[in-house]
Amino acid sequence: MRLLLVEDDPTLGPKLQTALNKAGYATDLSVDGIDAEAMGDIEPYDLIVLDLGLPGQSGLTILQKWRSRDNATPVIILTARDGWEDKVSGFKAGADDYLAKPFQIEELLVRINAVLRRSAGLKPGELAVEGLSLDEQDQRVRLPSGEKLSLTGTEFKLLRYLMLNPGRLLSKSTLTEHVYQFDSDKDSNVIEVYINRLRQKLGPDLIHTRRGQGYIFGREH
Repeated sequence: MRLLLVEDDPTLGPKLQTALNKAGYATDLSVDGIDAEAMGDIEPYDLIVLDLGLPGQSGLTILQKWRSRDNATPVIILTARDGWEDKVSGFKAGADDYLAKPFQIEELLVRINAVLRRSAGLKPGELAVEGLSLDEQDQRVRLPSGEKLSLTGTEFKLLRYLMLNPGRLLSKSTLTEHVYQFDSDKDSNVIEVYINRLRQKLGPDLIHTRRGQGYIFGREH
């Protein structure tokens, strides 16, 4: 899953980016309100973590502009202000969740997971699809047999995106955009390599190839 983190604090921003990357999210960092607005419109993010106090323009203004242009990317607001009026303003502008500073990274991760589940139409809690259960903390997958398998970083990111989009036809370029960060060397052909690795671990019946189109996750009925 690919995230945009908008945070201008020179210490907190990189710290959060490192923690989110470690948790298996391809995370781009923006420190300016003007750049953040453009990135949120141009890049296909799955979720945006947005600070309110930014140079250039406020996070609230950015969010209002995104929503006015029908940009429905889920947004979690970060702010040092904890008054109920600020929360109401954020939700009215179109925020999906709200987190007041200071906070623990574990709480942010839980909120990100919950918002991603809701946006995908899935139940909150453990990500479980087609008999597979994904342990997002240890980055392992549990098979229907109960066996747990470790995943590499890219395997984990790819499988999580597939499990959050069961039954959807996903092209190589779409998968690449949601698995790698903005400044990564994105080679869509590498996706095929990781798809094959996942098939070796999960079995051949969960990820189906549509030649010339992409892949579909889920058993065919």
